[in-house]
Amino acid sequence: MPDYVVNPMPPSLDPDLIRLLEQVETATIGHSRHWGFMNRGIQPLLKRRRVAGVAVTLAIPGPDSTLLHHALGLLRPGDILVIDRLGDDRHACWGGGVTVAAKAAGATAGIVDGPCTDLTEIEDSDFPMWCRGMSPITTRLYDLGGTLNAPISCGGVPVLAGDVVLADESGVLVLGREEARSVAEAALVRQKRGEANQDRVRQGARLGELSGATAKVLAGLSGS
Repeated sequence: MPDYVVNPMPPSLDPDLIRLLEQVETATIGHSRHWGFMNRGIQPLLKRRRVAGVAVTLAIPGPDSTLLHHALGLLRPGDILVIDRLGDDRHACWGGGVTVAAKAAGATAGIVDGPCTDLTEIEDSDFPMWCRGMSPITTRLYDLGGTLNAPISCGGVPVLAGDVVLADESGVLVLGREEARSVAEAALVRQKRGEANQDRVRQGARLGELSGATAKVLAGLSGS
């Protein structure tokens, strides 16, 4: 018999928190935080998208997508389906049909630690996806088991069902629910400061002087 673990769906996120996070660039957080970011090999298929939502975690073995098809019927608005492929980089578990089902359920996005397929259909569905590229070799319903809403690893990052996911063109970040608001608020302060500095540079200020880099270099040259 196949071994399935299916846990309850995690609580949805406060829509206000999602709107707050959607203003934040992952790269802004990456200025000061070096953990929680998935491997940069996981890239967006649609450009100029930023999404935030609650992680629904799935782990499925290489050639099989049985549990994925079941999970699609459980997705809700605001969910981001995060898929651990258990090391497989050959089989595409996500294509046009899965995209249509995920979008019909109201899901926000999908993130796959492996390849996808049917790029044109994903683009035509206008559904945000992050993955490790494309493959023509697809999964089938082999009934091999898997886990839903259990701890997984995606892009080298541990992900728990209910974690907060923020994804954009620069990458994918996983945050604990209890810290997401404070991290977002701090990042927005930093973004506004950066925007102000960019305006000053456009008006003639030197970036090295604003950032303090020039002072460090001059101090090093003087030996002080």
